[in-house]
Amino acid sequence: MLFEAAERLPLLQQVGQIYQKFECKGRSDGGIVRNVVRWSIENLLEEQEGATLMVSAKFDVLSKRNIFLQFEEVAVENIKISEQLQALIAPAILPRSFLSLQILQFLKTFRAQVPISSPERRSPGGLYYLSYLDRDMLLGRSIGGGGVFIFTRAQPLL
Repeated sequence: MLFEAAERLPLLQQVGQIYQKFECKGRSDGGIVRNVVRWSIENLLEEQEGATLMVSAKFDVLSKRNIFLQFEEVAVENIKISEQLQALIAPAILPRSFLSLQILQFLKTFRAQVPISSPERRSPGGLYYLSYLDRDMLLGRSIGGGGVFIFTRAQPLL
């Protein structure tokens, strides 16, 4: 979806890392998966790492080969503005005002989140069939929703 937006909107042309992070916290029956996309807008955000788009979902293990996903939230966070934008907001030549410092702090801590699910409506998601190719690679297929995904295990992020 982000790649399609990048083709249509010239501002969104820098997509960086894309990965998933599974959090089970000692559970073997499910947990949380976070889909993470690092992206940027040229001249406004730092290159490749300017912002993070995160889509979070709960997952339940139904069997060794099936999981059920229920998407919960979409968030934009970790905004890192470019040096050009910082200079525009708070020029180095002039003393920084309280307002310019407040703007910089707001941008640094900004997080926008939109819940996908609610008690009134069921969130998107569904059943996924998993085929393990080896210890580090698996194929995932969305049942009913279409789509085949290839996953490779990466080193843990610090």
